[in-house]
Amino acid sequence: MANIITRKSVMTLFSSPTCPMSHCARFVLHEKQITADIEFYDPANPPEDLLELNPTGASPTLIERELVLYDSRIIMEYLDERFPHPPLHQMDPVSRANARMLIKRIDQEWYQLLDEIVNSGEKKSARAKKLLRENLLEAEPIFANRPFFMSDEFSLIDCVVVPLLWRLPSIGIDVISQNEIINNYAQRMFKRPGFKRSLSEAEKEMMDVPK
Repeated sequence: MANIITRKSVMTLFSSPTCPMSHCARFVLHEKQITADIEFYDPANPPEDLLELNPTGASPTLIERELVLYDSRIIMEYLDERFPHPPLHQMDPVSRANARMLIKRIDQEWYQLLDEIVNSGEKKSARAKKLLRENLLEAEPIFANRPFFMSDEFSLIDCVVVPLLWRLPSIGIDVISQNEIINNYAQRMFKRPGFKRSLSEAEKEMMDVPK
């Protein structure tokens, strides 16, 4: 294991090219302009280097010297603390706690439905699509209320929301094209240089998939 660590760069992110959780971590990495190697791989066939450090082969996995992290949200927070400028979390404990609770809720509601759409059968997928669309439309006032998602500044919450919005056309959900408020937010986020750099080649093709 020591040999594997020493021949890696200071920081390496093992990432699926299509996993939305991995995309969130890559978004943070590029938004903060952190120098790191990104190694794309097929989670169904993880490379030996990764399995020696993380036997689960989970994506994403962040390696920095002896540190091995393989939870997307933990990786995102670590990157923000390890490289504090620009900060993507509010400085005070109450705001940080509220942001963590919101991200947890997005994961439990929106991302769980996304996972059902991608990985379940047609009947369950149709139900999940309907619920996800309705949930997003119900959140329209949040998208409209402030420049960023429940914040006046770009934050880790945006790094969670935007990769999900990017995937909507590829799974047949037309919220962005049909809702001006959500579309305005999404297009502003999609144009951010950090987001553009975060896209894998496979993810770039997602917006070309017919709705």
